[in-house]
Amino acid sequence: MQEDIYAGLDVGSHAVRAAVGKLVPTPDGKEQMHIIGAVEVPSSGVNKGTITNLEDAVSSVSRALEQAERITGVPVNSAWVGISGSHIISQESRGVIGVGRTDGEIREEDVERAIEAARTVATPTNYEIIHVIPKSFIVDGQRGVQDPVGMNGIRLEVDALIIQGLGSQIKNLTKAVYRTGLNIEDLVFSILATADAVVSDRQKELGVCVVNIGASTTSLVVYEEGDVLHTAVLPIGSDHITSDLAIGLRTSIDVAEQVKLRYGTCLVEEIGKKEEINLSELGAPEDEMVSRRFVAEVTEARCQDIFERVDKELQKIERSGMLPSGVILTGGGAKLSGMLDSAKGILRLPVTLGSALGVSSVIDRTGDPAMSTAIGLVLWGQHIRGASSGAGLGKMFHSLGGGMGKVAGGLKKLLKAIKP
Repeated sequence: MQEDIYAGLDVGSHAVRAAVGKLVPTPDGKEQMHIIGAVEVPSSGVNKGTITNLEDAVSSVSRALEQAERITGVPVNSAWVGISGSHIISQESRGVIGVGRTDGEIREEDVERAIEAARTVATPTNYEIIHVIPKSFIVDGQRGVQDPVGMNGIRLEVDALIIQGLGSQIKNLTKAVYRTGLNIEDLVFSILATADAVVSDRQKELGVCVVNIGASTTSLVVYEEGDVLHTAVLPIGSDHITSDLAIGLRTSIDVAEQVKLRYGTCLVEEIGKKEEINLSELGAPEDEMVSRRFVAEVTEARCQDIFERVDKELQKIERSGMLPSGVILTGGGAKLSGMLDSAKGILRLPVTLGSALGVSSVIDRTGDPAMSTAIGLVLWGQHIRGASSGAGLGKMFHSLGGGMGKVAGGLKKLLKAIKP
């Protein structure tokens, strides 16, 4: 039964989200992922995607897993776990090998060797490789080769994107998950899993940017011609809107959060100048009237700041205003009123709200942009198991960081050894 179950765990700064799915047959004889459980519990011990209190983080993950098992009625023994945070960096690399076979035919092992050669890049101190993502191959000088297996050549090169994370943060996250008794199938850079859930292959081919607005970070990934072109994690999120409101209204964080959730909007022109909010209705100790238009102005200013930073990342790769499939917004912060209009104005691109594609479910939560990462991790697991069982060795399989397996495996053995 466990082989049929796919679980994704998204450990965020605001919430820990877990999704559980299984493959079900479709009328046309194929299989589709069916989400049988999706839960969200408040997160503690996590800030900006990194663990700040191990015990609190373990408790949060445990609660999410308990709820997931209660809802689905099946034990969750292992999961694909998302990792994010501003410590994650990416860099380009090229691997070059010679094809030593007499017939000159390129095989799977040659591709693996080329990717392994790309992995030997100078990593910053204390950083570990999470993914090696092949973008395109070059066979004897012929560029733009997507799959060189079966082709003939003497020299094989691969252009790859190396995604790395701080070793201490990776170990802290794996330790927090292992302490709950859950096995980690693999760590996955969260925004890549998110894109797996909300972007179609055609959009990846034409050019698209996925922006995940979390509580304390905003992650983005840009695809073009089916390949990952750029990734980034910005140290700003929807919690910054709450902080701005708390300062601007001279009120507590809790009250400011309620103001944001109930009245926050990026559309200042739609708010009347005389509209007011009584903070006592939102938890303030005494009556205090504040202008709703002022709340909208503060919210709009921070949203524009977020999208201006996203646009700067697009400018770095010369894609500002030049992605035919536009921008897809996901994450809890993307649900704020007027967020799409604000993004359209700053980014000068079509903007849509992302929700999971290619999955079936009877659960309403699967359409929530905040759940897209957890569902994406489930789909990522489906691709990996499919590739390793012989259904095709795709790029997804190659993107796994072998170094990560060693880190996680060693830590798992250590924790088993010290358990009473």
